[in-house]
Amino acid sequence: MIWAEIKILMLNPLSHPVRKSFLSYNKTIWGPLELVEKLYPEAEEIGASVRDLPGLKTPLGRARAWLRLALMQKKMADYLRCLIIQRDLLSEFYEYHALMMEEEGAVIVGLLVGLNVIDANLCVKGEDLDSQVGVIDFSMYLKNEEDIGNKERNVQIAAILDQKNYVEELNRQLNSTVSSLHSRVDSLEKSNTKLIEELAIAKNNIIKLQEENHQLRSENKLILMKTQQNLEVTKVDVETELQTYKHSRQGLDEMYNEARRQLRDESQLRQDVENELAVQVSMKHEIELAMKLLEKDIHEKQDTLIGLRQQLEEVKAINIEMYQKLQSSEDGLKEKNEIIARLEEKTNKITVAMRQLEQRLQQAEKAQMEAEDEDKKYLQECQSKSDSLQKQISQKEKQLVQLETDLKIEKEWRQTLQEDLQKEKDALSHLRNETQQIISLKKEFLNIQDENQQLKKVHHEQEQALQELGSKLSESKLKIEDIKEANKALQGLVWLKDKEATHCKLCEKEFSLSKRKHHCRNCGEIFCNACSDNELPLPSSPKPVRVCDSCHALLIQRCSSNLP
Repeated sequence: MIWAEIKILMLNPLSHPVRKSFLSYNKTIWGPLELVEKLYPEAEEIGASVRDLPGLKTPLGRARAWLRLALMQKKMADYLRCLIIQRDLLSEFYEYHALMMEEEGAVIVGLLVGLNVIDANLCVKGEDLDSQVGVIDFSMYLKNEEDIGNKERNVQIAAILDQKNYVEELNRQLNSTVSSLHSRVDSLEKSNTKLIEELAIAKNNIIKLQEENHQLRSENKLILMKTQQNLEVTKVDVETELQTYKHSRQGLDEMYNEARRQLRDESQLRQDVENELAVQVSMKHEIELAMKLLEKDIHEKQDTLIGLRQQLEEVKAINIEMYQKLQSSEDGLKEKNEIIARLEEKTNKITVAMRQLEQRLQQAEKAQMEAEDEDKKYLQECQSKSDSLQKQISQKEKQLVQLETDLKIEKEWRQTLQEDLQKEKDALSHLRNETQQIISLKKEFLNIQDENQQLKKVHHEQEQALQELGSKLSESKLKIEDIKEANKALQGLVWLKDKEATHCKLCEKEFSLSKRKHHCRNCGEIFCNACSDNELPLPSSPKPVRVCDSCHALLIQRCSSNLP
């Protein structure tokens, strides 16, 4: 029954005075239904299945099949809602007064949502959908007395519907499991690709390690060959020495004992020399570490110098901008002062003109009063001469009219002058506001000047810091050169470690940041700056080197004793 109502709604003509079809003259209902595929991607399956049906020849039959499939999908209302929203596209197929082009179409589409409750199982294949059914048989949907008594059939239908619902739920669950499996497959593929990449990287690392192993083995073989050759040479030397020793053994027992003693002494000396060498090597490593630390400090100080130079450039740019702003504000002040002077001159001129107008008004009033007095006198004296006086009165009246017109003109001119004065006053107030703004700008400029002076102070301080850093850098470079020279000079001396010395050996004062440690280049001990500020040339270094006070006195005594 609902299906019949949908067909009547979609195909029968509208209730309009002019009986026209629901569509235009040269279009069919299949045209707008094909648009649904473009607007709603899920409708592509219905369109494809309708086109694949073999028995459909006319567009009307395709439309009927499409409507039945949409009912079975329970998406009839959604598809028609997409069509009604796009009314620009529907204007190609429908008249302007058609139901789908009006607001009632949206209401009908909303009512079609109720069809989603019904589970429609309609047969599309094998039916003649191209020909229109004239009479709809509703007898299938009416209840008979036999059907009321037939309870078994109703039970079977209920069981079939339950089975159908169960199958639909299973289908939904299977769809959800399939989607979850697809997501898992995607994640596994991603992890597989990552593992393949890691495997390739590991293979490359293994190949590199194998190559390094081969190189190390080849180097090991070369070292073994060299050691074997050296052993053979030493064996030959030992055999020759043994032969000579056997020949000279009888007569050289005493020499052997002496040589043995000398060997013991030399072994002891060798051990002492090896210990000294170990100490020198450790000192050399410490000196190298000190060199590296000094180089790092130099690089850091260079970086700080670069940063300070950049800050100086930024400060200079800010100073230039502030100077430009100051010049522009001074120019604006000059222009506004000139405008204020011009406005004051205009106000003075206007006040002079107002005074002149007031004098003219007073003169005109006096003339009017005099004329009135004269008129009264003439009226009293010359009542008999009325004819002649009437002429004079008419003349006087004309003069009065002229004076009144002059007075009106002067009043209007005064009003215009007052308006001009008001405008000038407004301009003056505006200029006063601008002067206040200029004063505030001056204050800001003074603040900026103070900031500029502060920045200059900071700049001066930074320049002083840079100079100090440069002097410290030069001192550190000189210290590095002294350390290098001391390293060359003290290859045969044993230096005391910095960690072991906490007090000066001569004055016994504790070392600190101000009281630094200094090595004596002669004895290798650690002293403060006051106890090791002497410099003398040593046999190992021709240049003068830092020496402690005690070594300085000893060396001077030796030099004086060596002199003839």
